[in-house]
Amino acid sequence: MSRDPADLRTAARGVPGADGLNFPFASEPGTGDGSAVAVAPGVLWLRMPLYTALPWINVWALADGDGWTLVDTGVHSAASIGAWSAALGGALGGRPVSRVIATHLHPDHCGLAGWLCERDGSRLWMTRLEYLTGRLMAADTGHEPPRDGIEFYRGAGWDAEALRRYAEKFGWFGRMIYPLPASYRRIVDGETLTIGGRAWHVVVGTGHSPEHACLHCPELGLLISGDQVLPRITSNVSVYPLEPDADPLADWQASIAAIKARIGDDVLVLPAHNSPFYGLHARLDRLAAVHVQGLQRLEERLAEPRRAVDVFGALFKRPIDATVLGMATGEAIAHLNHLQRIGRAIRERDAEGVWWWRRTP
Repeated sequence: MSRDPADLRTAARGVPGADGLNFPFASEPGTGDGSAVAVAPGVLWLRMPLYTALPWINVWALADGDGWTLVDTGVHSAASIGAWSAALGGALGGRPVSRVIATHLHPDHCGLAGWLCERDGSRLWMTRLEYLTGRLMAADTGHEPPRDGIEFYRGAGWDAEALRRYAEKFGWFGRMIYPLPASYRRIVDGETLTIGGRAWHVVVGTGHSPEHACLHCPELGLLISGDQVLPRITSNVSVYPLEPDADPLADWQASIAAIKARIGDDVLVLPAHNSPFYGLHARLDRLAAVHVQGLQRLEERLAEPRRAVDVFGALFKRPIDATVLGMATGEAIAHLNHLQRIGRAIRERDAEGVWWWRRTP
């Protein structure tokens, strides 16, 4: 006898760990080998290879009539193309891709969207700010780094070698994605998508990226969270040279509160990294607390004037080397900008163009 999805979820939840999270799956898909794990009726979990500190990304295949709706794609690489070819001919049974949904613009999420859409003539579905920002960033490829970018990172305290690496790697985004389709289908917050006869609600978050789309299916009790909610790592919340005075941390904090208010705690969260889990509200509370605690430590560090590169110890446990300097700098400035926005820090620029931050009296 078949069981209701809600009964299956209750049976699978088990006992949460000390952090309030429970990981119900004993088996997980291989990385790039064409295998998949069913997480709910008509919902398959696959993993695509990456070549960063994160070795893989979770992607999701939703049965949709005679084909599949894919959510996120992995980066543009020979390994990813091989992995998708194996999956499409293997776990996905040779059925066509009817549409591709990208949760947001980062290359590990949309890097092969253009290739997958081109392969079967399907449409890319994406929020407007994610699609347009992705097209804008891809257009930088092959260009010299702008003066504004150099001044931004010099102002953060980067030395000559770090600035040289920035100039050398400028335009990397376009090299990690297959060209996005020239048109797309816009999705918006609160919209309901019908996939495989089931309703999936679009839940937009901000802070990590401009207009990140999560997908919530109440019938199946699932939340495809992308990078908006991750169980073991915190999503990067950064300021970039394009908008140097932005306050994405305020956007992130508001998004965390909104997701908790809109989505119940009984969902199985399908994140882009790590493994599916129960305990959405506990994780959202922890994510909110992480940044509050970071702001408190940062404010203490600003008893004396500091550059952005001087405050990494207040925000990160790991040493910051060249491989993560850009992300660490962006996140440090996000916290500094937020303190300034709420009146708890001020900044002054010296004759060399470097910004020095200190807390307000």
